[in-house]
Amino acid sequence: MAVCARLCGVGPSRGCRRRQQRRGPAETAAADSEPDTDPEEERIEAGGALSGAPGGRGAGPPPPPRCSLLELPPELLVEIFASLPGTDLPSLAQVCTKFRRILHTDTIWRRRCREEYGVCENLRKLDITGVSCRDVYAKLLHRYRHILGLWQPDIGPYGGLLNVVVDGLFIIGWMYLPPHDPHVDDPMRFKPLFRVHLMERKSATVECMYGHRGPHNGHIQIVKKDEFSTKCNQTDHHRMSGGRQEEFRTWLREEWGRTLEDIFHEHMQELILMKFIYTSQYDNCLTYRRIYLPPSHPDDLIRPGLFKGTYGSHGLEIVMLSFHGKCARGTKITGDPNIPAGQQTVEIDLMHRIQLPDVESLRNFNELSRIVLEVREQVRQEQQQQENGPEDGEGRGQQSPREPQRGPVQPSAELPAEKGGESRDGEAEAAAPPAPEQPAQSGQGQPFVLPVGVSSRNEDYPRTCRMCFYGTGLIAGHGFTSPERTPGVFILFDEDRFGFIWLELKSFSLYSRVQATFQNAEAPSPQAFEEMLKNIQSLTS
Repeated sequence: MAVCARLCGVGPSRGCRRRQQRRGPAETAAADSEPDTDPEEERIEAGGALSGAPGGRGAGPPPPPRCSLLELPPELLVEIFASLPGTDLPSLAQVCTKFRRILHTDTIWRRRCREEYGVCENLRKLDITGVSCRDVYAKLLHRYRHILGLWQPDIGPYGGLLNVVVDGLFIIGWMYLPPHDPHVDDPMRFKPLFRVHLMERKSATVECMYGHRGPHNGHIQIVKKDEFSTKCNQTDHHRMSGGRQEEFRTWLREEWGRTLEDIFHEHMQELILMKFIYTSQYDNCLTYRRIYLPPSHPDDLIRPGLFKGTYGSHGLEIVMLSFHGKCARGTKITGDPNIPAGQQTVEIDLMHRIQLPDVESLRNFNELSRIVLEVREQVRQEQQQQENGPEDGEGRGQQSPREPQRGPVQPSAELPAEKGGESRDGEAEAAAPPAPEQPAQSGQGQPFVLPVGVSSRNEDYPRTCRMCFYGTGLIAGHGFTSPERTPGVFILFDEDRFGFIWLELKSFSLYSRVQATFQNAEAPSPQAFEEMLKNIQSLTS
């Protein structure tokens, strides 16, 4: 208060609220018209005058006249206050009566709604309902600001992706769904799960949007930092007149874009029915945990982010690709009973690049398997050497005499390094002229075809790729039993698509970038992003 008083020119002589409470209306009005003088500064100025010549002569030029904010016209104060963060305005209202009166101007809060939360609606329409822009800011936007952004619902192994946004005069939670299997390049689908809006001046209203009978009463509780829960208070709105059978057929049509009769694979039918039974029991009463988009660096192989991927009978799932120095990881945002949401589905070793053979040789699965297994053996030996490194006299980072005898992928000094010098290439590649490598580095791509016997949900995959790396994929039994990482090949097609060949499963997954733009999803720091990955993984480990 003392700081505000000095800045604004208010103090015991004029704007002090405690003294105003003891004054009558006439005294208060007289005080507001008094010149803006600080007694402490009067004493300092008087002392300066006395320290000079008699009568203050020769004491130097007088100080320039002070200008108080209170002396500015109201319309200028409105412009000044409107440029301040909305969270600072309540403190400003406590300075004096004049400031508090000006801060009731709707122009100030209309600007804060637009600049802080992107509300582009014509807020003047609120006058009809008797709700002010200040009410919208304080009781809707500011109160529920902590739930804006990306979230993962706790739905057992299935997870999900929720995006909470300000949409006009509403705050809406949109559940993002992958396109229908196997159309991985199609755009994401989304449906509303809840919304919050201001119907009257008292408080905001929360409505559940689940089901097919329109909005109904709901509740939102902010459990703790980066976690909140929703509850539907009228779950009867989720029921359909045809009973569970009608609900299942409707869900199947929305989730998979087909009927049960269209699905001939018995195992797939079981998986679909299991997911419906498991997810429908929540009735939109869910707990959500915040997730961040991965940070981007100039030397990343491609721009990190969210991708849609094919996972056999489980359909399409959402995966987050992130880069961590010498490796990249794909973390499941949505999952299945085998590999649940939060687990690292693939891990790419950016230090071990694989040079694919010509197209005819690539059609032979055994040839690809031989190349990948040799790289795996090389990785194993390198890890063993690093563990034993301090005990032998070579020192870390030194090559051992056995290195030339390892697998086909070796560091190549002749070829330009990829993305900050972290790539390694094979002996065969180093022995051959660098010409075959140039198309991949220039972005033109090299021919690619899946080996015979490798299954793919989507046969419309790219026929050229930029480069390939050794990687491992996580596989497990039902219920995430006996998980293990198995060797595979990461294939980079372009900036927005990549693939992974699961060697042991003889299966191919195609991933396509989620093109949607998300607000309030940036991690406050790289450490916060890493912590988030650990948290969502621990929930299903």
